Amino acid sequence: MNTAKLRSKRIIVTTTAVVAALAIGGGVWATAANADVRGDERDRVGTAAVQAVPGGTVDDVDTSDEPGSAYEVEIRKQDGSEVDVLLDKDLKVIGQQAETEADDAPDPVVPEAARTSAGQAAVAAVGSGTVTDVEASDDPGVAYEVEVRAADNTEWDVELDTAFKVLTKTADN
Repeated sequence: MNTAKLRSKRIIVTTTAVVAALAIGGGVWATAANADVRGDERDRVGTAAVQAVPGGTVDDVDTSDEPGSAYEVEIRKQDGSEVDVLLDKDLKVIGQQAETEADDAPDPVVPEAARTSAGQAAVAAVGSGTVTDVEASDDPGVAYEVEVRAADNTEWDVELDTAFKVLTKTADN
């Protein structure tokens, strides 16, 4: 085989490998877009967003597909209403909007005693961890939906009945 053909094959193989790597990377990026933000990054982003809604608590943190924003954070106010806060990559607030339900009714507020009991039951079901969210459920037979972050940063969704009995426990992938 002459040197020119060998060089041509190397270029074709190298080019094909680069194109394949870019295609795979693009697919991974597209899959990760608008995904839940986890761990320490979730804490940093949530802390920045909650400053825009005094007294609120972080319900959910996602990457954003809105132009100019990097994160979308759902904050629950003390009255049970929700606000979406948009942050840029430097964690500066670039916008916020109150969420409205189809019937304009805020989600039910879970009383503190029930919130504590639901959290304790969910953490016990997972084994250990930190409660990141407790909500009243609108699913039939389910009273509470609790999110727990385990020590290994696995997120768990735990559903409970009115007696705080665990109905389901699912690792959030």
